[in-house]
Amino acid sequence: MPLDASDLGAIWLTLKLASLTTLILLVVGTPIAWWLARTRSWLRGPVGAVVALPLVLPPTVIGFYLLIALGPHGWLGQATAALGLGSVVFSFSGLVIGSVIYSMPFVVQPLQNAFGAIGQRPLEVAATLRASPWDTFVHVVLPLARPGFVTASILGFAHTVGEFGVVLMIGGNIPDKTRVVSVQIFDHVEGMAYAQAHWLAGAMLVFSFLVLLLLYAGRRGKAGWS
Repeated sequence: MPLDASDLGAIWLTLKLASLTTLILLVVGTPIAWWLARTRSWLRGPVGAVVALPLVLPPTVIGFYLLIALGPHGWLGQATAALGLGSVVFSFSGLVIGSVIYSMPFVVQPLQNAFGAIGQRPLEVAATLRASPWDTFVHVVLPLARPGFVTASILGFAHTVGEFGVVLMIGGNIPDKTRVVSVQIFDHVEGMAYAQAHWLAGAMLVFSFLVLLLLYAGRRGKAGWS
């Protein structure tokens, strides 16, 4: 059999992690992206730079500092212990935290671009109709920014699927708990099980190609309607 039980477990864990991470990022990233697209505050630059840090930092650097912060002697680790949540290091919860931070720019930036492209005119029209800010956002902004949400969801999900350094640093390599597909491929290569590594790596290659194909097809379709 090309894929054994451990491979299937890693695939399921990866899909679960990517789905949950994408959902959290859409909830957390939407107000951040809206603020970055609309504000004129001097904080826009620093906040935007912090959000974009995972684009330039090595994953192991992010994973290392998360490991320190979430460890038993770190401030976040002590906070979770005080709340009775225990340590999140080397757990699925730790993977989620690391993935949310590492994939944040891949969700926030498409949303920010989508919000910025809306312009001021639709918001002014909604204001003249006495729509509240919340109604304007729900019934005007969200429909107009729908392509941005699609792009952000696809990129956030795909980027989380392909993580390696961050998840290995903060989650380790625990079967059915923190061992995702990228770590499973690494294990196969270390064990010289190249046939199984080929199957998983090939699946990742096909998945990445389909993600890019979907993104380009969506952009081409949007251009055709404009």
